[in-house]
Amino acid sequence: MSPSVATRGLLALMCACVVLVVGMVAAINLAVPMLAASALRPSASALVWIVDTYVIVFACLVIPAGAAGDRFGRKGVLLTGLALFAVGALLSATAPNVALLLAGRAITGMGAAAVLPNTLSVLLHAAPAERKGATIATWASMTGIGGVVGNVGGGTILAGGSWRWLFAAAVPIALVLGLLVGRVAPVSPRHDRRLDPVGAVLLVGASIALLLGIVQGPEAGWDSGVVIAGFVCAAVLFTVWTFVELKVGHPLLDPRLFRVPGLRSACLGMTTVFFGMFALFYVNASFLQYGKEFGVLETGLGIVPLTIPIILAARHVGRLAQRIGLDTTIALAFAFVGCGLLGLSTSGTQTPYTEYAGWLVVTGIGVALALPTLSAAIAGSLPPEQAGVGAGLQATTREFGSALGVAVIGTVLTARFAAALPSDIRAAHDPHTVAQALAATAPDRTADIVAAFVSGTDAGLRVVGVSVLVLGGLVVLQSLMSRRGGSRSSSPDTAAHTM
Repeated sequence: MSPSVATRGLLALMCACVVLVVGMVAAINLAVPMLAASALRPSASALVWIVDTYVIVFACLVIPAGAAGDRFGRKGVLLTGLALFAVGALLSATAPNVALLLAGRAITGMGAAAVLPNTLSVLLHAAPAERKGATIATWASMTGIGGVVGNVGGGTILAGGSWRWLFAAAVPIALVLGLLVGRVAPVSPRHDRRLDPVGAVLLVGASIALLLGIVQGPEAGWDSGVVIAGFVCAAVLFTVWTFVELKVGHPLLDPRLFRVPGLRSACLGMTTVFFGMFALFYVNASFLQYGKEFGVLETGLGIVPLTIPIILAARHVGRLAQRIGLDTTIALAFAFVGCGLLGLSTSGTQTPYTEYAGWLVVTGIGVALALPTLSAAIAGSLPPEQAGVGAGLQATTREFGSALGVAVIGTVLTARFAAALPSDIRAAHDPHTVAQALAATAPDRTADIVAAFVSGTDAGLRVVGVSVLVLGGLVVLQSLMSRRGGSRSSSPDTAAHTM
């Protein structure tokens, strides 16, 4: 086998691993109605945690897992992650109660945290210098495509009728990928940087506290004690972590790196893109099922137009950025994502799906422009021996953005839905979800309930779309200011110094 063919095979394999772990974040949203009606009888808050336990564990452990790969061997940590993913999925599929289901979700999240950063580390070690930029772009596009594949694949599996099949299907996929990784992936050099256990514990603790606050916000209220306590604990722990990392000889993630304007901007940009994208994923499934009366499989397929630009354009973004400039590329990316979300907010029950699909394509163009460029900026900010930490940092920004997007759009959607319901339904039943409202009212009021839900969806997408435009503007402004301060670059691979 020629080196080029072997490299392409390795790239395809690592991309498949990325799609698996990212796709699980999106697929679970399609299973929520089945879980709610299942014999497990989860409460409303338990449903939230069934969705978010995976995300929280994933986000909190991904940087330490990347560091472990740098220290102990990326291939070995990647294989361990796939094994854990399979074990957690099997436990979730067979769980007799909510507690074991949550335990399975947590183990699966641990596996995902070990998989994602080390896929990029393996690729960067194997790719020749002239192909690293294209490799990063392809890998980054998979993090966007993974969410859509999760919707399509999840919808296909769930069309069979049981939420358990979603987790059961993940088990053989993870095991087959593990066997292929064992045969194909090269063993990369280990680095003798000592691990930073204190820094890791503080970073994980701070991340958990922050994500608890974000996740509980829509459920408990943003001014509730648990949410405020989560944010306060996160602030304290992040502050302590910063002081500890500044003093140790080999920090897990050196806070001084964030003095580089490009790294700060790229992290904010990545968080913003996933904030918008997973807010869309969260409402898309319910909108298409309630507002368009799609089935589960149709709903999964309904998001496909978003992937068309990502698949077709990702490999060309680097050349585009060199031609029109990095600032212009990033500005266009956020303009397309923000305007696409605002366009989607105009899609009511009477709007044809083709119009909805058109706005998905617009959003997908922005995602295709943003992901390779921002990924290159973050990857270029760290030395090769910390490739795993750099990939972990990318994954952390993605998961934080995903959790924040779901929390914000969930809060706006719930508030607007309740306010838009007819006063008699609101006074008699005080429902906070479509399912609650439909269960408590006569069938002839279904149209009123769906109209209230669509109104809430539109309001949520408008808030998220405007937020993406504002935050994207801040990213571009940071880039312009850093250039004015004398920081220069001509390539996306060195974008960390120019954004």
